[in-house]
Amino acid sequence: MPRGRTVVLGACGGIALYKAASLIGRFRELGATVHVIMTDAATKFVSPLTFQTLSGNPVHTDLFATPPLWNVEHVALAERADLGVVAPATANIIGKVASGVADDFLSTTLLAMSCPVLFVPSMNANMYAHPAVKRNLGILSDYGYEVMTPDTGRLASGLIGPGRYPETDRILAVCLRLLGPGDFAGMKVVVSAGPTREFFDPVRFVSNPSTGRMGFALAAEARRRGAEVVLVAGPTDLKPPEEVTTIRVTTVGEMRDRILSEAESARVVVMAAAPADWLPATRAAQKMKKAEFPSLSLELVPAPDILAELGQRQLGPALQGAGGPVLVGFAAETQELLANAKAKLKAKNVDLMVANQVATVADQMAAETDSGFGTETNRVTLLARDGSIEELPLLSKSEVARAVFDRIARLVGGGDEGHAGVGRP
Repeated sequence: MPRGRTVVLGACGGIALYKAASLIGRFRELGATVHVIMTDAATKFVSPLTFQTLSGNPVHTDLFATPPLWNVEHVALAERADLGVVAPATANIIGKVASGVADDFLSTTLLAMSCPVLFVPSMNANMYAHPAVKRNLGILSDYGYEVMTPDTGRLASGLIGPGRYPETDRILAVCLRLLGPGDFAGMKVVVSAGPTREFFDPVRFVSNPSTGRMGFALAAEARRRGAEVVLVAGPTDLKPPEEVTTIRVTTVGEMRDRILSEAESARVVVMAAAPADWLPATRAAQKMKKAEFPSLSLELVPAPDILAELGQRQLGPALQGAGGPVLVGFAAETQELLANAKAKLKAKNVDLMVANQVATVADQMAAETDSGFGTETNRVTLLARDGSIEELPLLSKSEVARAVFDRIARLVGGGDEGHAGVGRP
């Protein structure tokens, strides 16, 4: 995470420049040190004092100003940087860096940087569509810079089109990935999240209280660490994480089909969803009227067990010794947490089981729960195939996701024994 890291923000002269203030604030909240470089044009839109106050550091504007320490300031700043961000990135700075021009503090610093650098283009739609700008953006990508695609919407000129400065959360997600360890780069990770709905008439269904928060946090963490992430999500109101391919499903059958399909090319599959264990045996074609059914009994039949099916695939001849995906399951229990999780670990043939205690009905009614469905935090225990057990304290779901992927990284790297897809009899 950004705590203790140094971010250098290049601020260019565009109407969206004021929005960069929010990005500076978010980095400071996360514990990063922020240094701002402003072009001369940028100072005409926002006072350097504003960014100096927000960053807590002097703002650099003059390449030839006397440095506070005896060094070449733009080189020293480039060497200290863990991440460079140019936001907004105008057509001018894009063209300069693409051509190797170094005639001010920002362009010289960018050319001296060896850390990851993100360009956030923001300009008029016609400028963004100009062949020269498109060419220069391509050159930046070829050089190894990260280039965001701007949003599409109403611009300052009144024109509607591409070129709009992205939302801060979207920029920050890319920054966190660039600052991340990158230990899952090039790997496909499939994550499931949320509940399913099993309808017994067109408007009524059987479901559970899962919100999908844990699964969404896992997907965001996998992407932060460089993975190509596919999130298969049941009904939830959550906004999908940035840079994650999200597939929306409703029923357990739909979730099964999409996960099994995506898992075929995955390196890691994390089943954090809470799909139905049972579903109605029949579904009425029309809404059932209360007057016609003064009492109602539902016949429920077993639903497909997605995790068990994935685990069984690990034993199949297609994957024996071939290195199938690392398989991670979740066990939500109200009693006998470790005993039930151990049994599920073995029965489902998974590499890692994440066990979490969920609240009983009485606890939910009394609002006495800090873990499980509908909470911002979770208290989990990690059980591995090799018999090791790691109990984690109460953490935010983002922190739980980080701990889970720390453990998965060991499995992917061969640090733990007994991966289901390697040499299983």
